[in-house]
Amino acid sequence: MLRTPASALALAHPGAIASNGWPQCRDRHDERTAVTSPDTPETRPDAPGRTETDDHTTDDAPTSPAEVDLTGVRGWLFDLDGVLTPTAIVHMHAWSRLFTPYLEAHGVAPYVEGDYFAYIDGKPRYDGVRSLLESRGIRIPEGEVTDGPEVDTVHGLGNRKNGAFNATLADEGVAPYPASVAFLDAVIGAGCRVAVVSSSKNAPSVLAAAGIDDRFTIVVDGLVAAREGIRGKPAPDMFDRAAELLGLPATACAVVEDAESGIRAGADGDFALVVGVDRGVGRDTLRELGADVIVDELDELLPAVERAAATRMTSENPDERAAE
Repeated sequence: MLRTPASALALAHPGAIASNGWPQCRDRHDERTAVTSPDTPETRPDAPGRTETDDHTTDDAPTSPAEVDLTGVRGWLFDLDGVLTPTAIVHMHAWSRLFTPYLEAHGVAPYVEGDYFAYIDGKPRYDGVRSLLESRGIRIPEGEVTDGPEVDTVHGLGNRKNGAFNATLADEGVAPYPASVAFLDAVIGAGCRVAVVSSSKNAPSVLAAAGIDDRFTIVVDGLVAAREGIRGKPAPDMFDRAAELLGLPATACAVVEDAESGIRAGADGDFALVVGVDRGVGRDTLRELGADVIVDELDELLPAVERAAATRMTSENPDERAAE
């Protein structure tokens, strides 16, 4: 279900062109809100891997990653932080560097690690600033996106955090999850199209630092969402936009997420599959929010990718099947 007009082409990175000839779209921050989606794997009748007997299955019988049916999946929509790269720690360090002295100066409860997950993780940057400040009863002007990092506004603080993030990324670097790269290369090799969907505005620099930017011609990030007026996660609109830019219907695309808001976005959309990567949210929560299949690492899905590729190849070449 596309919520953004097809004519709203992404121009976040001038001169970049996607493989389908459209302008190329080129980080993640939504709230981890444990709200169960009404469209869960148990209630979605066309969920991949579902059989008629699944109407009577319970939460004690989750879908096996190796057995899930991926035959109809032609596009993969990946969140970035926590799915492809462990940049959440970089974000956590940057937010701590921003808010530890700021909250201390305001004489309110100090910043703790739990604040990141409760108020910041997964949200667009300025929403994260706003949410954290509201938790401490601090009200400051919104300001403008052009505010410098020294300005005491929501946008000024957000820009200050972005500077801290880029400095930390430059100092510490980031390496992609090996299992995620193996899976990414496998689905590309199987002929699937891929895109990154991230609420953050640092996706290009993170992908480049991780050395995987060459795998993606479509990246829908916070810059694209702001420019095109696309609702961020937990709404499914950014994923819808990525599917559109890949030239595929949402029903032919799988969403891969680790954050609660991202899982909700996938479950609330009309996607073929929602894969939850458990980086600490917990399997029960991911399933309650709408994940169809849950993995610790994406390479657990490799047998299913290989089987789907073989099935498609056979169906496209019926003479081969006859020869067998």
